Amino acid sequence: MGYGFKIIAEGDYACFTRPEQKIERVSYDVPTPGALEGMIKCIYWKPAIRYVIDRIVVFNPIEFENIRRNEVKEKISFNKVRSAMNGGESPEIFTKENISQRAGMVLKNVRYGIEFHFELTGIKSDNEDEGEEKHYNILLRRLRNGQCFKQPVFGCREFSVKSIRLTEELPLDEISPLLAGDRDLGIMLYGMKFKDGGIPVNGKFSDSADAVYYHPHLTDGVIDVARYRRDTLCL
Repeated sequence: MGYGFKIIAEGDYACFTRPEQKIERVSYDVPTPGALEGMIKCIYWKPAIRYVIDRIVVFNPIEFENIRRNEVKEKISFNKVRSAMNGGESPEIFTKENISQRAGMVLKNVRYGIEFHFELTGIKSDNEDEGEEKHYNILLRRLRNGQCFKQPVFGCREFSVKSIRLTEELPLDEISPLLAGDRDLGIMLYGMKFKDGGIPVNGKFSDSADAVYYHPHLTDGVIDVARYRRDTLCL
């Protein structure tokens, strides 16, 4: 295992969308490891490292709220962006022509403890020291200073993380009594497994990926992701 960290993240809302819901947004009861990896990447990331979630602690009771949101039905394609970078027309989407209203069942008043570590991918930049200690010190400094290069979110872009705090230990005594006992969370999305293995081919990362699932239990407010990762990951 590489260098490890423990953090506490809080927010007003979160949505970790169930992929089986084709139209409306319906959140899982708890975060997916893949969503938390993405949140941490907003703080610091390089191709030389990958984040691995080891434990998730749910502090607050699991509460849902139904909302309606305006979304656009399309997104700007990568080819249009690349064309604009080479002097082509500016890529645009007119929201009045592409707007769509969707219902969503999202989590509210969320507070999570995340225990994670990072591992080296073997990718190295030219003339750079890509050792574990370098990345550990950078991430440690950014967590201590509350720095990020883009706003961390809980699943969807509009559900911003209000605060991320580095901690020596996760305060398990602050878990809500309502989460006592064992809760079977069913089959959940773990994350996406990219077919290039996170290693760029001809200087480009692949968008092709398969969904990976696992079957966790929430035991007294804690998900031991590391144990389930060893035993129950499946495509």
